[in-house]
Amino acid sequence: MNAELLITFTLDCDRAYLYAHPERELTSEELQRYDEALARRATGIPAQYITGHQEFWGLDLIVSAAVLIPRPETEHVVESVLGLISRAESEKSQKQEQEQKQRAGAPAPHLLRIADVGTGSGAIALALAKELPSAEIDATDISAEALEVARANAARHQLAPRIAFHHTDLLRGLPHGEFDFVVSNPPYVGESEEDSVRLEVRKFEPRNAVFAGPTGLEVIERLIPQAHKALKPGGWLVSEISGTIADGVRRLLLGWGELAITNDLQGITRVAAARKKS
Repeated sequence: MNAELLITFTLDCDRAYLYAHPERELTSEELQRYDEALARRATGIPAQYITGHQEFWGLDLIVSAAVLIPRPETEHVVESVLGLISRAESEKSQKQEQEQKQRAGAPAPHLLRIADVGTGSGAIALALAKELPSAEIDATDISAEALEVARANAARHQLAPRIAFHHTDLLRGLPHGEFDFVVSNPPYVGESEEDSVRLEVRKFEPRNAVFAGPTGLEVIERLIPQAHKALKPGGWLVSEISGTIADGVRRLLLGWGELAITNDLQGITRVAAARKKS
């Protein structure tokens, strides 16, 4: 897979072209470029940092060493948000039907407001903007370099007018009680687990986007009370987590409503969702 990714990068083509032209021979310049890419990959540099691209939710995203490489597992966060919105719309539709029987006129539509905390490349924010054309999205990151990447991705996918980017720590400076969703893929790996993390992740991806502190709960522990203040009554916090910290997350979310922790397709604990009580 890495070889295929690097050869499409070298030829500036997609997979369809590659398979449709198996007879294609590399020029001397292309061969040199491919060999250089292979040499860099052999040192452990992730292929995505070499090519500068990674796909997420059908979007071709620019990535650099300033951001965590978006992973397919994180798409479960997007799926969870969309599922909750679909459920809420169904419930609202039923309620509106009952209300309209009692009075004339339709209620004004409610525009969703979503905060993506620790946006990195902008993957989650852009995926939600793509799927929810009427949503207002605020994306935060403590890294100015990461925000540059996220802004570039928003611009190239023509989603920049839909997303407000904020250089801040978690939700600091954002308004209280105005968000329907706070979503995040925060750092959640504990430093005690470092040896279990792949070497290329430890060596090349931004450490503060991977490791939260000694236990892995440190960032989420700060995020939860800030999310509670930022959310409207009935709003949702949806966060990527790991099985290692799942019990700790449950404890931190005591007092919230409708707590659900779900697994990814491999059966690995992946997403925690909890609702602020009305």
